[in-house]
Amino acid sequence: MKTRPLFFLLYAFVVLILNSCAPAYIPNVLNAPLLTNKNEVQVAIHAGTSGFDPQVAYAITNHFGVMVNASFLDETSDSTDSYHKHGFAELGAGYFTNFASRFKFEIFGGAGFGKISALYDNNKWISRSQVDVTRYFIQPSLGITSKVVDFGISTRFSLVSMKQETANVTGLMFEPAATLKLGWDHLKAMAQIGVSAPMTKDVGFNYQPFLISLGLQANFGKIFQ
Repeated sequence: MKTRPLFFLLYAFVVLILNSCAPAYIPNVLNAPLLTNKNEVQVAIHAGTSGFDPQVAYAITNHFGVMVNASFLDETSDSTDSYHKHGFAELGAGYFTNFASRFKFEIFGGAGFGKISALYDNNKWISRSQVDVTRYFIQPSLGITSKVVDFGISTRFSLVSMKQETANVTGLMFEPAATLKLGWDHLKAMAQIGVSAPMTKDVGFNYQPFLISLGLQANFGKIFQ
C-alpha cells in the first residue's frame, strides 16, 4: 500500500525526536474537537512527540463546551543515561458555533499543571532537573466536518511557567497545528502536525519545536446534517 512507507517514515521521525536530547518543555497535542451540538462527546487517544495524550471534549449546550486533556511521557535514551519524564493535565472551556452548513469555529481557553523529571547526559556533562510546570492557554480553531473527513487549523497561545526550587521562568509560546480526521460517523483515525515557537526573544527554557501525533477518536451524540 502506498500509505505504508509514509506511515513508517512518520514513525521513524517521531522516534528520532524522542531519542534526541530531550527538551524541557514538550507541547501536548492540541485538542481541537470542532463540536457540533449539545451533548456531543469526543474521546481521543494520541501517541507522538509528546508521548501518550488522552483527551475528552463535551458540548454542554449548542455553543458552550469543556475539555480535559492530559499528556504522559517516559522516554529513556538507548545510547546514554538521558531520560525525560513528564505528567501533565489541563482543563479548558470555550465557545463554538457552526456556519455555512459544515464549517466550524471555536475558541477555548484554560489552564494546566504538571511535572517534568529529566536527566541529560552527552558523555561530557550531566544535568538533572525536577520542574513544576504551569500553563495558561487560549486556542481558536477553524475547520470543516463531515461523516468521513474532518479538517481543522488551530493556533494555541500558551503562557508557560516553569519552576525549579527557587528559580522561575515564564515564556509565551506560539503553537499552530493542523488536524486531520478520517473514518466513519463515530470513529476516526487522526493525525496532527504543528510547531511550537517562542513569541519573545528568550523564553528561558528549552523546548520541543515540533508536534506530531497519530491517534483515534470516538464521537458520541454528534448530529450529522
